[in-house]
Amino acid sequence: MAMALHSVVCNGAAARCDEGTVQLQNGPQTQDSIIPVLTLSEVMTRLQEESKAGKYRGFRSMYSSVVGAITTDVAAMVIPLDDHMVHRGHSVFDTAVLINGYLYELDAHLDRFLRSAAKAKITPPVDQAAMREILLQTAAAAHCRDGILRYWLSCGRGGFELSTKGCDQATFYAIVLDENHVDDKFDCGVKVITTSVPIKPQDFATMKSTNYLPNALVLKEAEERGAYAGIWLDDEGFIAESQNMNVAFVSKDGNLLVPSFEKILSGCTARRILELVPQFIRDGAVPGLNGTEMKKISLEEAKDATEMMLIGSGMMIVPVVAWDDEPVGNGKPGPITLALWQLARQDMMEGPAGIRTEVNPQISG
Repeated sequence: MAMALHSVVCNGAAARCDEGTVQLQNGPQTQDSIIPVLTLSEVMTRLQEESKAGKYRGFRSMYSSVVGAITTDVAAMVIPLDDHMVHRGHSVFDTAVLINGYLYELDAHLDRFLRSAAKAKITPPVDQAAMREILLQTAAAAHCRDGILRYWLSCGRGGFELSTKGCDQATFYAIVLDENHVDDKFDCGVKVITTSVPIKPQDFATMKSTNYLPNALVLKEAEERGAYAGIWLDDEGFIAESQNMNVAFVSKDGNLLVPSFEKILSGCTARRILELVPQFIRDGAVPGLNGTEMKKISLEEAKDATEMMLIGSGMMIVPVVAWDDEPVGNGKPGPITLALWQLARQDMMEGPAGIRTEVNPQISG
């Protein structure tokens, strides 16, 4: 969270004037050009004022291994600048949705999180069981029934060099945001584009690291073109994924087509959908859906599909109605996509105990 400062005229180098201020050189000296040097208590006062802004209203609780504790004070939800996550991006992250007091697929996400950490050569400061308990207590401290649990593992603090030799121990952070996108239905569907941003190499694409500049540029390009998301093609020209969601299609013969996870991030929600589809078909819950297939999907085959969707943890399933300014199917959200959204939401609300972990507010004061 950025600290609010007095407005500064940035037309010269800074020089120390006297105790408690820094004055800018080579510019007109005004009261606003004097940057205060604050004590810790004064910094906290400013952070507390900044934390009152509406955009932080949903920040409910945060754990930091730096202090070994959870805080519910937004002003204290900070990360040291010398953490390699901040200035080098040497870190991994993951999320879990909190819905109706339960964390959905917590263990699947945590498993992927630790696989990413291994690829990034980050040794966690605690074992998986302890990490899971930290996440549950952080969620409990939030005292909200619905939200998003986000968590990060960094190689740690240790100066500003590229080398991690100075990092004594990995750092672990988690935060709960009081927000819920599970009920977002996107009745009109969304538009997507084929992005011009080069896809990340396989080793980095399959690791959920905080190096998300390419992903951010994909979304930036999509938004500039009036679209919701950009679609990556892999190095062979096959369909890959969007900037932060998996993509899937319904073929003309009624099969759900999902790109192989060999070169892209293995989506926990997409995997869960693939697990559920056989049962949906046996129950006749999704008329017109005949099976699933994970494979390399050509651009031609994808654009010939009758339905297209994005799949991810936060939004679950988002119907796509236009791609590169051309309609997908009849240009409306497809019936199979909408049925899958409804059933996926039901799984989040009523699924088996193995994928829903109850958050007990009594474990945190």
